[in-house]
Amino acid sequence: MDPKHLFDDPRLTAIGLLFEAHDGVIARLGPTWKANGLSGLDLNALMRLTRSPGRKLRMTDLATQTNLSTSGVTRLVDRLERNGFVRREADPGDRRSSYTVLTAAGATRVARVLPAYLDGVDRWFTGLLAPEQLDALTSALRIVRDTANPEAAHTTE
Repeated sequence: MDPKHLFDDPRLTAIGLLFEAHDGVIARLGPTWKANGLSGLDLNALMRLTRSPGRKLRMTDLATQTNLSTSGVTRLVDRLERNGFVRREADPGDRRSSYTVLTAAGATRVARVLPAYLDGVDRWFTGLLAPEQLDALTSALRIVRDTANPEAAHTTE
């Protein structure tokens, strides 16, 4: 490729827009979770637990879904447990494994945050797009996620 045109590559524009959009949306949504005493990671983990069967996930699955290492997810769960939002439960089928289980207090906190969070998601993301644009974007993001992060594809939807 001609070095003179290297920086005009439309792929740089596409990935740059993705990064800038992500950063902008996160900055706009941040005050919502902060006002409720949570970090973005806390809310992400609590919402994933809320949407999981039995409101619980294996620690390894929670680590994958939140893109954390084993020690990172342990620190996250420790913090959420100290706040009463989750509890640990041994896996009866595998002594090496444990579950993170959403507590009633955790479900209450998510229910308290969610209306304002969804208003922000609508204002700064989904509501900016026509329904067919949102459908196309969701499909495209699923393709990228499934290819770039296949572990997450098996644990979420």
